[in-house]
Amino acid sequence: MAANRDEPSKYVTLVSNDGFEFVLLREATVVSPTIKAMLRDDRQWREATTGRFLEKVAEYFQYWYKNRDKLDVPDMDIPVEICLELLVAADYLGLDMCSSRTA
Repeated sequence: MAANRDEPSKYVTLVSNDGFEFVLLREATVVSPTIKAMLRDDRQWREATTGRFLEKVAEYFQYWYKNRDKLDVPDMDIPVEICLELLVAADYLGLDMCSSRTA
């Protein structure tokens, strides 16, 4: 049976500027209002970021999705050398607003 063309894919692919690809559940990535808005368009978006950095962003999306209904959530391991860059990305992706949103 062919997939319905009007129905969005269950997965999205994030691609770094150095060619690394991360395939994630769409539901996990839409925690970011920025990603959610980008996915509404049928265009491809490009943001300049390395695979090492995008890997941490993808890891966070999976971490959030896995723990979204839990109260006692373990800390996520973040290398010190990318903390500032991740804070900037969190702001850009609107993740800083996630803690204040209600379901």
